[in-house]
Amino acid sequence: MLPAQLLAQIKQGKCPPVLLLLGPEAYDRRRLKEALAANFSEGSLVEHDLTETALGEAIDDARALSLFAAERLIWVLNAEAALPKGKSATSEDAEEDGEADSGGAHSGGDAAPLAAYVKDPTPGVTLVVEAARFDFEGDDKRKQERVRKFYAAIPTVVELRRYALHEARAEAGNLLRRAGLKLDAPALDLLVEALGGDMARIAVEIEKLALFAGNRMVGAAEIAALVPDARTVTIFALVNALGRRDRVRSLEALDTLVKEGEYLPLVLSFLSTQFRMALVAREAGLRGAGQIQTHFVRMGVPMWPSRAEQILQTVSQFSQRQLESAVKLLFRADSGLRDARPDDRTIMEQFVVELTR
Repeated sequence: MLPAQLLAQIKQGKCPPVLLLLGPEAYDRRRLKEALAANFSEGSLVEHDLTETALGEAIDDARALSLFAAERLIWVLNAEAALPKGKSATSEDAEEDGEADSGGAHSGGDAAPLAAYVKDPTPGVTLVVEAARFDFEGDDKRKQERVRKFYAAIPTVVELRRYALHEARAEAGNLLRRAGLKLDAPALDLLVEALGGDMARIAVEIEKLALFAGNRMVGAAEIAALVPDARTVTIFALVNALGRRDRVRSLEALDTLVKEGEYLPLVLSFLSTQFRMALVAREAGLRGAGQIQTHFVRMGVPMWPSRAEQILQTVSQFSQRQLESAVKLLFRADSGLRDARPDDRTIMEQFVVELTR
């Protein structure tokens, strides 16, 4: 089940008695918790942390009848702590999931009490089990499958997957409308990209910007000044200066990034993506931001209008031969950053000097 589907059910007053929230996306988890809690009276929310409490104790609490609230919301945190360790799991998994079995509440246990509860849940009680530690991809995938298997008795699983950049941009637009905050398109792109599509952080920054800006329009320069890590505007200044073969401005932009503490390999990675996309657009003979957007979307690459405009600007500033040369220089700089070297800045300055030769 998707978070939006559960939210729709909650609004209709139809919520499953037992839920498993699986995945690391904090923004959706907070929205679901607020929506669920709104359906219960004050003081009806009870939390159990399985790093401190056994799963069986949380189930016993769900079965108990309260003298103070006819309906209760039982929220179980750190559900991964209940997974078996020691003899109940492989040694590798035991090491990955936490400390060795020490006999405490956090040392893992049996899912049988939960399975029995799911078959006969307490009327008026909603039990939410939250497993937010592992992601759906990479090294976490196998660990998360263990979590899913352990809690297989719960029929309703809500997957809290991280937002892709284009999804984060769309959701950020919804938040802006609800907050009454006005951001121009470049500023919105900068906000989303600078925060890596992290919707929880984007939501917090939008709240802060709404208090700061009021009814006036917020631009990219203000995002760069007010939002932590929003240095993409300086990177685009570097791209534009490189396109003009302006060595002085390019080095000044690089110096600004260094002083702001930007991780230079990430800067190079951004430049690499920008130049490679521009080379693809040049080779495909694309003209206009609309054609660029359509082309990359068909390739399965998320692309929105302002991003396409950025690529178009790079295409207009570099010939195909220059783009090919830039890609080669980027490869050389990347190799230099990975090798033993005196300083990342030296490698980047060499890249700028050669590209603007």
